[in-house]
Amino acid sequence: MRVAIYIRVSQLDQHPENQAIELRRYVAAHGWDVVEFIEHGVSGARDTRPQLDAMLKLVYQKRVDAIVVWKLDRLGRSMRHLVTLLDELRAVNVGLVTIGEGIDTTTPAGRMVFGIIASLAEFERERLRERTMLGLARARAQGKRFGRPPDVGLRERVRAVSQLSVREAARVARCSVTTVQRFRKVGAARRASLAHPKPLQ
Repeated sequence: MRVAIYIRVSQLDQHPENQAIELRRYVAAHGWDVVEFIEHGVSGARDTRPQLDAMLKLVYQKRVDAIVVWKLDRLGRSMRHLVTLLDELRAVNVGLVTIGEGIDTTTPAGRMVFGIIASLAEFERERLRERTMLGLARARAQGKRFGRPPDVGLRERVRAVSQLSVREAARVARCSVTTVQRFRKVGAARRASLAHPKPLQ
């Protein structure tokens, strides 16, 4: 079996070798082929990490069958990030082994434990979603607006460059080509309706 060892320490003065010795011993005892990814002085709170990203690239390419870590918190500190990682591993049928928690999804018992973890992860994801929706509803009820604030002068800027090409007008008006096209389409429709008003019924 092909496995990826992931080792992470948060501080530069910590020694990743402390984790590596046990992980290498575990992998050797199983006779697995291994590739190592060592993150030195990188916080687990960061979702994007050089060695983690490199390892996940192999995961998505299905070049490893399992990931081996010392503990789950080596992969990530936040529940949100761990939920995402667990979902991604399960989607590509890649196992997870954590020595500290005794999880090994390459075995039937481990897969059962993983299923429980996945269920808890799903529960946590739904809780996060509910809290987010409640927060948005509360903010809207208080009159808060979301998204980019309206550019009150944009319509006038686009109108002032109506003689220019769409691309040049977008550059001068400091907006996207799509925005210029949309304004011009609305303007053309308005002029057409004024030129040919509908007869009164």
